[in-house]
Amino acid sequence: MWVTTGTSLFGILLQLFLHTSGISGVSWEEWWTYDGISGPAFWGLINPEWSLCNKGRRQSPVNLEPNKLLFDPNLRQLHIDKHRVSGSISNTGHSVMFTVDNSTRHHINVTGGPLSYKYQFQEIHVHYGQNDDWGSEHSINGYAFPAEIQVFGFNAQLYSNFSEALHRAQGIVAISLLLQLGDLSNPELRILTDQLDKIRHGGQEVEVKRLSVRGLLPETDYYMTYDGSTTMPACHETVTWIILNKPIYITKQQLHGLRRLMQGDGKHPKAPLGNNFRPPQPLHLRPVRTNIDFNVKQGGKYCPSMYREVYYRANSWKQH
Repeated sequence: MWVTTGTSLFGILLQLFLHTSGISGVSWEEWWTYDGISGPAFWGLINPEWSLCNKGRRQSPVNLEPNKLLFDPNLRQLHIDKHRVSGSISNTGHSVMFTVDNSTRHHINVTGGPLSYKYQFQEIHVHYGQNDDWGSEHSINGYAFPAEIQVFGFNAQLYSNFSEALHRAQGIVAISLLLQLGDLSNPELRILTDQLDKIRHGGQEVEVKRLSVRGLLPETDYYMTYDGSTTMPACHETVTWIILNKPIYITKQQLHGLRRLMQGDGKHPKAPLGNNFRPPQPLHLRPVRTNIDFNVKQGGKYCPSMYREVYYRANSWKQH
């Protein structure tokens, strides 16, 4: 038997189920999913090291409500280095992930915004749905987008690498890009989606050259930010989230390419990779700050600028 000390009764029963099913020697890292008895509701129960997933009070993602945002005049403009980097894109069995080649001489730094330190870009995760009605992890007034790209970096001034920073205070920054269906795609997104046929099954990986992370971002200086967690086990509460106030565009063809990806290998493809999103978590009185000034004085009177700048409406999407 391979019961871990401190494992919950649920976790022990789940291990017994795996053992009697002939699935032995499997690690939790390989076995967690986005549905069923190994899905998000049970992450914190099946492994004691993941207890924050159920007990934490600064969990992500969250639903963002524009009328409850706190304007913070001290929030600065976000800066991301413009130069291009190479790396690899892979099908992890849980998501599509781009990982930068850290042997490069020029790292991409993320500074400004709500950050007090310099963060070094490490990886990109793609979350998406099997249809257009859901897929993003963060939502706006209960409205989900077909997909979400998350750009992760680690605090390079305090910690030596991403793995160390995951466990430490102010260790990680995550920039959330919400994706909207459109006729023309973001050009940097095409660099990633052009490789999807080569990572059809879990474990497959292919090289990607000269990606501009800055080019993935929409043209906006406005964002929302809050203190949260990683959205996969072990749900570490070490992440400063930055959600940009405008979406980028993805085409139906690109979404179709994502939806063809499978979790398993060629012989055992298992289920589609899509619907790989964690549901929104309670805010627990955390403030969600923004640099969007709701009370800009225009024509001698104060007018809320939210709907002029934020670009998101409940259950719809409009650009002004």
